Amino acid sequence: MKNNRYLARNRILPLLIVLGLLAYQYYVPDQQPADPGITVADNVVQQAYAARRSGQWLETSGRVGRVLRDDNEGARHQKFILELDDGHTVLVSHNIDLAERIPVSKGMVLAVRGRYEWNERGGVIHWTHHDPDGRLQGGWILLNDVRYQ
Repeated sequence: MKNNRYLARNRILPLLIVLGLLAYQYYVPDQQPADPGITVADNVVQQAYAARRSGQWLETSGRVGRVLRDDNEGARHQKFILELDDGHTVLVSHNIDLAERIPVSKGMVLAVRGRYEWNERGGVIHWTHHDPDGRLQGGWILLNDVRYQ
């Protein structure tokens, strides 16, 4: 009789575990972001700036406040100032040796995914392009429903 209880318990326990996992999967929504290394928030750039964080992948959007001259030293970069909804400004440095030039002009609204680096002027978002080595997901700029990466 003792043996029968032991066998019944050993059959029921795996069944309960499977049912519990199925219930958990069904009732608990998937809350993981598409890319765990990316931060998305309304004021994510301002938060990174205030905390003096660098190397943080993030997504943001804003209006082009000023288009700057290209940086042609070393790898060529297209540069412009992005004005965010919270009033913060950030330099976007887009590598045009690795990605297509963005047809931006002052006043255009765009979204950007890249790596934020802190500086006293508000910071820089770079890596707005694919990773040529395929190690990182890379970034992009979205303008008029066209993704440049």
